[in-house]
Amino acid sequence: MRLYAAVAVSGFKRYATYRVATVAGVFTNTVFGFILAYTYAALWDERPHLGGYDLAQALTFVWLGQALLAAVGLLGGGFEEELQERIRSGDIAVDLYRPVDLQTWWLSAELGRALFQLLGRGVVPMAVGALVFELRMPVSPLTWAWFLLAVALAVCVGFAVRYLVSLASFWLLDGTGLSMLSGLLCLFFSGMILPLNVFPGQLGVIARALPWAAMLQVPADVFLEEHRGSGLLAAFAFQAGWAVALLAAGRALQAVATRKVVVQGG
Repeated sequence: MRLYAAVAVSGFKRYATYRVATVAGVFTNTVFGFILAYTYAALWDERPHLGGYDLAQALTFVWLGQALLAAVGLLGGGFEEELQERIRSGDIAVDLYRPVDLQTWWLSAELGRALFQLLGRGVVPMAVGALVFELRMPVSPLTWAWFLLAVALAVCVGFAVRYLVSLASFWLLDGTGLSMLSGLLCLFFSGMILPLNVFPGQLGVIARALPWAAMLQVPADVFLEEHRGSGLLAAFAFQAGWAVALLAAGRALQAVATRKVVVQGG
């Protein structure tokens, strides 16, 4: 465990060195937050309580999305490009010979990266949004702890999805297209464009059951205190269930790839 903790710390420090990129990311998230916030304000002015949210809740959802965008990897980013390149070049063979678990190594690095992105790119946009707009902040101090737990589970689900996508590079010459498709699906089904509560009928039921819902919709609803008591436990169980299932799928696919496929670099 010390090794993986050190990997997580290394992941945090690695992204902390990209100060200009962090500032640019904060600026971009803030600008897009304003664009989405005013769009939501116009929409909720026409349709008050759309999806069961009032305007303050809807605006809070916008800024939570911007705060979690980089941390959870809602549009990708992080480890997958590096992992795909190591698979293409054949360097993955060296990784597999190391006396560490490949999946846990990358997950540890991703947790470190996510913590930095949450602090470096998440806090400022959320603070700016709270200064300019009337947001719905948690009533109970304990909600902040539940929210952080939901974010941690969201990061694990996001990692598991992107790990599966990255492993496809064992069979594909270029995994860029699949990564882009995964990013688009996440953008739509995580609630980044619109809260999943707004989706009508069966589409909404399906969207809220997919793993991407665990990456934004669930943490946002925990922050907004939409889940209480047994509902809160059910929300965490939903996230944890998808995390375990997808991590297990990634481990199974990794076993198939490393036993049956010759890495492209030789």
